[in-house]
Amino acid sequence: MSTTPSPAPTTAEDETTRDSRPAEDLRQQVYDSPKERAIEYALGACALISVLTTLGIAAVLVVESVPFFQSVPLTEFFGDTRWTPQFAEKHFGIWALLSGTLLITAISAVVALPVGLASAIFISEYAADWVRKVLKPGLELLAGVPTVVYGYFALTFVTPLLQTFVPGLGVYNALSAGIVVGIMIIPMVASLSEDALQAVPKSLARAAYALGATKYEAVTRVKVPAAFGGIMASFILAVSRAIGETMIVTLAAGATPKMTLDPRESIQAMTAFIVQVSKGDTPQGTIQYQSIFAVGLVLFLITLAMNVLANRITRRYQEKY
Repeated sequence: MSTTPSPAPTTAEDETTRDSRPAEDLRQQVYDSPKERAIEYALGACALISVLTTLGIAAVLVVESVPFFQSVPLTEFFGDTRWTPQFAEKHFGIWALLSGTLLITAISAVVALPVGLASAIFISEYAADWVRKVLKPGLELLAGVPTVVYGYFALTFVTPLLQTFVPGLGVYNALSAGIVVGIMIIPMVASLSEDALQAVPKSLARAAYALGATKYEAVTRVKVPAAFGGIMASFILAVSRAIGETMIVTLAAGATPKMTLDPRESIQAMTAFIVQVSKGDTPQGTIQYQSIFAVGLVLFLITLAMNVLANRITRRYQEKY
């Protein structure tokens, strides 16, 4: 007499697999629809355009810089401290422009980073709801002010104000330009840092309160360290924005390329030099005109390195909850 084998017992895993198959089939059907395919290709094309634009900018800067570096060796470009492309005795030492850029960036960082972080902490942790609703849009509005307005604000208001306190301060100087650049990037630091603080789970602060911590201790010893990656990324992105600022330094800092650490003196940043040569007075094809691409390439590499560093810091210190 033959016996029919009994079916194998059904496990919970088999039930889960059986239940998930209809949903997977439905998702596959939706994904294979022409409309979904068209949306996927359109979004992919937008992402590709962004990448190709960046690569195109880099390619133009490299190609246009080749004739310059055929005439000016790298040893002179990175070893000389004088930048006089318009003089009879020409010097192309990038440090004269780079030092001006770094001086203004340092001043702006001193202004923006502590003020921006303090603003972010206040908005995130201390401000009432109605205050937060007023301050956050106000900071975003400050970020939307055209930089040319900031430039004339530095030239016509900040510089005369500083001249009453700082002896020997000229009309064009690095100090007023750096301060106003710092004011300009405060909203970036505050907004990004506040987002990083808001991303920290509230349970961490509640646990600190349960252990007897004060509000200040919970913020400074729990929430800020937990949001360290996002805060540092906001700092680096803001500094990168300051390095690339053009109109403020062009209008307020002057056009005297020199290697100096004195903020009272007139200096010239890399972006300001590019604007000066691009006005049309310099004939195309000359070594003076080609120098703007070499300076632009250095500026591009610096900002690219800053953004890559911000991305790496965010990934390195990103907390997973």
